[in-house]
Amino acid sequence: MTFDLLALQLFTGVALGAIYVLLAVGLSLIFGMLTVVNFAHGAFFMLGAYVGLFAAEKFGSFWAAILVAPVVVGALGMLCERWLIRPLYGRGIDYPLLLTFGLAYMMVEGVRILWGKAGIPFDTPEALQGATNLGFAEFPTYRLFVIGVVGALLAALWLLIEKTSFGLIVRAGARDPVIVRVLGIDVSRVWLVVFGVGTGIAALAGVLSAPLQGVSPEMGTSVLTVAFVVTVVGGMGSLMGAVVAGLLVGVVESMAVLFFPEAAKVSMFLIMAGVLLVRPQGLFGRAGLMS
Repeated sequence: MTFDLLALQLFTGVALGAIYVLLAVGLSLIFGMLTVVNFAHGAFFMLGAYVGLFAAEKFGSFWAAILVAPVVVGALGMLCERWLIRPLYGRGIDYPLLLTFGLAYMMVEGVRILWGKAGIPFDTPEALQGATNLGFAEFPTYRLFVIGVVGALLAALWLLIEKTSFGLIVRAGARDPVIVRVLGIDVSRVWLVVFGVGTGIAALAGVLSAPLQGVSPEMGTSVLTVAFVVTVVGGMGSLMGAVVAGLLVGVVESMAVLFFPEAAKVSMFLIMAGVLLVRPQGLFGRAGLMS
């Protein structure tokens, strides 16, 4: 076991964790503001990959896929929030949960009808093929690109939440929506935008992961489990928790492949069990508040 191999595996874990971070951030954003457990999040991830595939073929550009997929899927998410989820607010957390669970099945079946059941390869853009010399090893250029995109998106999201009036409304609405209404702010419009942003981020994660794993109707099922594990470990509704937990799970899973391959798939559940035994609310959770 050499230092170069450990460092290379660490970078691999960070790249994997970056995808997990995007999934969990979108899920946490929706839960933190709307208190909706979105079981369709994996389906939006999958749909983003397919919309990205369609855009890449239509426009002949991977960059078009990155731009089009989040916008299209985010708009679809806003329609779902407005006409399907919003009527269920105030009826308990179970109703939106069951609705999004059924919505996920409908979206998967719709994709199977349009694109078929078989998986479809998604080519890595030519400019991002090959490897980059990091000094200690050659690392796939595309994975470095994924890390950079996720870092830039997180920085932009932090600026939006922390430095803008809209972000102030989001944080206030997550803590006490009644007070926000008293101040004359239309919280329902904020909910609409937040749900659209959350689903758009999930779609972006789908596009970015497509060249790594291909595209298939079932690709959202496994990542939904990962998204919930990461969200629970970080703390439901905590964006900081989603970032830390996503990177933690990705790095631990990557290292487990190197040292104990048989435990790689269950490593995330071991992390979740360990964290919940010490902090039932997660690493950064505060009983449903978005921190």
